[in-house]
Amino acid sequence: MKNSSSSHRTRDIDYRAGYLRPEHCAPPPPRAGSGGVWFIRDGCGIACGVITWMLVLYAQFVVAFVMLLPARNLLYSLANGALFNGLAVLALASHARAMCTDPGAVPKGNATKEFIESLQLKPGQVVYKCPKCCSIKPDRAHHCSVCKRCIKKMDHHCPWVNNCVGENNQKYFVLFTMYIALVSLHALLLVAFHFLLCYESDWTKCSNFSPPATVIFLILLSFEGLLFLLFTSVMFGTQVHSICSDETGIEQLKKEERRWAKRSRWMSLKVVFGHPCSISWLSPFATPDHGKADAYQYIV
Repeated sequence: MKNSSSSHRTRDIDYRAGYLRPEHCAPPPPRAGSGGVWFIRDGCGIACGVITWMLVLYAQFVVAFVMLLPARNLLYSLANGALFNGLAVLALASHARAMCTDPGAVPKGNATKEFIESLQLKPGQVVYKCPKCCSIKPDRAHHCSVCKRCIKKMDHHCPWVNNCVGENNQKYFVLFTMYIALVSLHALLLVAFHFLLCYESDWTKCSNFSPPATVIFLILLSFEGLLFLLFTSVMFGTQVHSICSDETGIEQLKKEERRWAKRSRWMSLKVVFGHPCSISWLSPFATPDHGKADAYQYIV
């Protein structure tokens, strides 16, 4: 049993100061732009991202033009319209930041003989080397088969944001799940209230659309809202638990041995959302200051 575990662990570990030849490595997927813009050209991920935006825009259309207009109560329509659209904008902004932010990719092709020798390995010390992207992986980094890069503190690859969730974009992913859950909950409450309003009055006067069309719009929005409320609530809770336990999803799945000093829950939250705690934690437009985060080690 011991030998089996040892052989499994050494599949991506090289105990010698050798190097990987670039021509033996799989090329990374093409990325749009050359000025530091991060975008993975994966067909499935792009389709999921487009569907996400279309579903949010559909919800905005139904809320605005089916339920709130014409305004039977101006204050009610203005308050709910501002709240719903504000949450929707924050959700879409969080999605865009999660999708277009480098999640923490390890520099490609740094597994050279010169770099390994510069680490000055001592007897018994090893380095993790990825043969797929020719990189020396720092502690807690994992290779993503979709991004074709090693990602620092990789939690998982999410097709809905067409990106990995890693140390640099986890904040935006958490905010995305939170705001989508709030948008879905608000939409469900508006649908329930609108059904009651129309049921007690004339259906022809509670919407600009015909009664059958109004019912179809509301049923589809109810199904969408309930589905995404459950899904994003679970994802939000999973992410918060992962952050507070200082253990990524892939580390939990693989049951990896902890080789890093465990942070407190509060410090783990500040590392992800920024130092110090402020209202910017809730803003997808604010880039988090990770503060004195622990430096990743190449040598084990």
